[in-house]
Amino acid sequence: MARPYFTRALFAYLEDLAAHNDREWFQANRDRYEEQYRQPALRFIADFGPQVRAVSPHLVCDPRPTGGSLFRIYRDVRFSKDKRPYKTHCAMQFRHEAGKDAHAPGLYLHLEPGGCFAAAGMWRPPTAGCRTVREAIAADPDRWRAAVGDLERFGEQLKRVPAGYAKDHPAADELRWKDFGVMRALTQKDVLAADAHARIGAVFLEMRPMLGFLCEALGQPF
Repeated sequence: MARPYFTRALFAYLEDLAAHNDREWFQANRDRYEEQYRQPALRFIADFGPQVRAVSPHLVCDPRPTGGSLFRIYRDVRFSKDKRPYKTHCAMQFRHEAGKDAHAPGLYLHLEPGGCFAAAGMWRPPTAGCRTVREAIAADPDRWRAAVGDLERFGEQLKRVPAGYAKDHPAADELRWKDFGVMRALTQKDVLAADAHARIGAVFLEMRPMLGFLCEALGQPF
């Protein structure tokens, strides 16, 4: 029988980190970080390539310890009032090969006690990319809504329809999004299962039409 990628120890570690979010505790529990968080996540990524390529061969599944699909656990606190140094979740992104950062189209996996989910889309896209996607949605709102389907949306919306579009545009609500993404909640049972890569991969496949719409709008192969 296949060995599960993640165990309950991951969630116990993240709960303890949330309660003791400081460098002293983190260093004292470095072995837990390696054994319960980092190594299982890298092993998952190393085996997840077929599921990612089933969504698109142009998405990157990179198991490198640094600079790959696994996000760093360290928070960027330079411009934040919240100075806690560590993230209290485990996150991975499988972004488009044409993307250079976390704002590119891609798949995202979020593991957190009581809040696991799989997502796809673009988070905080640059101004030019956001404008291009909105133009594609405005041109064919029915196709966009069909691509989104019944998936839950994530992100923020503008209070008003952006400049250049009528207030009563057929896609007015869609055009107000600042992020273009969808998500599905995952249970801990899904994450802890020996076939977690297959379960999560099936969820990502549901998001393929929406991600394809975004890539086509941006002129990127899919």
